[in-house]
Amino acid sequence: MYIGIDFGTSYSAAAAIVSGKLSMVRFGEAEQFRTAVFFPELVPDPNDFALTPELEAQLEVQLRLARTQQRQQAGAAAARGQAPVSRTEDELRYEALRVVRRQWMEEQTREAPASVASFQHALFGEDAVEGYLDSGGGNLIESPKSMFGYRLDPQVRKVIVHIATHILEHIRLTASKQFGAPVRGAVIGRPVEFRSSMGAQGSEQAIEILREAAAVAGFDHVIFLEEPAAAAMHYHKSLQARQHALIVDIGGGTTDVAHAELGGGVAPNIARSWGLPKGGTDLDVSVSLHSFMPLLGKDTIRVPQHQFVEAASVHNLPKQREFRKQNYRLVPAPYSARLRALQELGATTRLNRLAERTKITLSDSPHYRAELDFIEPGLAVEASSEDFNTAIESFLSQLERTLTAVRTDLDALPASVFLTGGTSRSPQIKARVEACFPEIPLVQGDPSLGVVSGLAVAASEVKPEAAV
Repeated sequence: MYIGIDFGTSYSAAAAIVSGKLSMVRFGEAEQFRTAVFFPELVPDPNDFALTPELEAQLEVQLRLARTQQRQQAGAAAARGQAPVSRTEDELRYEALRVVRRQWMEEQTREAPASVASFQHALFGEDAVEGYLDSGGGNLIESPKSMFGYRLDPQVRKVIVHIATHILEHIRLTASKQFGAPVRGAVIGRPVEFRSSMGAQGSEQAIEILREAAAVAGFDHVIFLEEPAAAAMHYHKSLQARQHALIVDIGGGTTDVAHAELGGGVAPNIARSWGLPKGGTDLDVSVSLHSFMPLLGKDTIRVPQHQFVEAASVHNLPKQREFRKQNYRLVPAPYSARLRALQELGATTRLNRLAERTKITLSDSPHYRAELDFIEPGLAVEASSEDFNTAIESFLSQLERTLTAVRTDLDALPASVFLTGGTSRSPQIKARVEACFPEIPLVQGDPSLGVVSGLAVAASEVKPEAAV
């Protein structure tokens, strides 16, 4: 059996066509779940290396070996009538320390797969977030898709593949149980352009990670379909007459656009696609930086601005790690205590959830009060719709530039614009899309399920021999 999977940055969903009808996979009572996983085991961190008494002993052994080797090399050089290459004691110690650290890392690497693979007690979605906040330990991985396209060292890549594997396995097993049949194949949505630090190579790496994870998760066959193309297939089913349409899918991590010929009982034809590697998670970060971080000293104290960005970027593990390594004890009051409180386990996650809630509330409400008691008793943010509009203007401008470029690229205007994706719920987003195509009808699709519905349609049409 084949299913469609929307492995989203913020939320994930799955569906299948059963007896000619769309059937959503249900995760508990919901038709989607937050793309987050919590597991109690601690993933080895290279930054955790420290000289224990055992490692100190290993260091002394390496130092003795290095000194002996240097004496032997000096003797050999003298025998050849050459001047010996001599290294200082500090240089010898540095080399010995490098060897000990490398051996420690190799040991951690050997142990890590068994530890990371032990997900018997893994939690997913909102349960993952709550489990992390309640546990006082373990690991919470949010929006792992955001990291697929970035340069990863081998150990981090291995961890990311494990995370993706268990999310996909969670989906496959849930679907198999619901449908009463083993799920062995999937059509998985992918953005036009993954968030990446490596350009096209980053997108290739992201697909490799997903393909590898899907295989380990029990999928025998996987096909990837661009998310706006999937949304187009969903919209296609509702059109009686043939028409050209523009599909705008604004998700948690990316914004994807496709120009397609749809409807009329003829197979859909995707002519072209465009991508912007920005989405709803960027709005969360912007809200956090604009409304919350000033209470922690942003624009007031002499702390580099990028550290506030690192604190707000809960989906980026390296940035979170960098923020937690900072020493804020010399920062003036009250910001020192607040920043150190934000470095506590779970604090940045709580702040991000508040930023997301602020974003959702201010999309159609004039005010929202966010309580920050977990940082300081009585601390709160009074945010307004004007604050929200200011915070998201950068994203709206990028969206407008993308849609303007799309409009310029088209030979003729489409008959309609189909808007979908979780971030499309925002009236401000909808208004900006309408402003770019004022003369064209805007059709609002299901923000959460437009893409996964199309993926389910595509999955129902897969011929097994085509799935490679």
